Amino acid sequence: MESEGIIASSGQHEEITTTQPHDKAAQNRPYSSTDTRDEVVPASGVRKAIAKKMVQSVTEIPHAWVMVEADVTNIVKLRNQTKEAFYSQEGIKLSYFPFFVKAVVQALKKNPKMNTSWDNGNIIYHKDINVSIAVTTEDNLYVPVIHNADKYSLAGIASEINRLASDVRSNKLKSEDMQGGTFTVNNTGTLGSVQSMGIINHPQAAILQVESINKRLVPTEDGGFKTADMINLSLSIDHRILDGLAAGKFLKDVKQNLERYSNESDLY
Repeated sequence: MESEGIIASSGQHEEITTTQPHDKAAQNRPYSSTDTRDEVVPASGVRKAIAKKMVQSVTEIPHAWVMVEADVTNIVKLRNQTKEAFYSQEGIKLSYFPFFVKAVVQALKKNPKMNTSWDNGNIIYHKDINVSIAVTTEDNLYVPVIHNADKYSLAGIASEINRLASDVRSNKLKSEDMQGGTFTVNNTGTLGSVQSMGIINHPQAAILQVESINKRLVPTEDGGFKTADMINLSLSIDHRILDGLAAGKFLKDVKQNLERYSNESDLY
């Protein structure tokens, strides 16, 4: 399936600082390898920042994971029917990713505990719904934020995704576009992934992996089978704040939201 060029990942932008190790000899010691043909390339500042965030997340957050599958045949049909008119009207391609971001935003409004953070024994309920996505360049990864995502239509979300991705790749992204994320939606499906466990974007409480869409035979209510466009939704949660019941209710709402998209009016 054609998909948005947004690579799913986690991590937040932060200012990169360096500290000098006490053992300066160790700092300057050359890399040791049994194969002299190995090439040693220092990690970029962005990659070091990502590494720091990932270590912080897995060290501080007790992760739990749950996955459900959803039938998105209606979304595939709707996109195929409207993508040419959408491009003509909006000037951007309509991918599948905005459908999932919109469904998540609607579910977050109904499940506010998913839009939280843990802070020293307190749970912070964020009033704004700021959805983090991830955009890759050839060498680095950035996690811009769709601020107040609940204020946008599906078409508006598509426009914001396009703007943020374009600004990253043209080196025009503003610092405020990297701040304040409260929930992350990762488009792992663009790489063909069918199942994955995301590392939570610290200090958020959850991250959703949107996997690839694949056609499968599924049972029908009359005892037969049909061909459907199916997708796995993989959710990682902070078990200090959330449990399986909360995760299940949230994913159920996401699935129901996805099933409602069937008309061109749903785009606006």
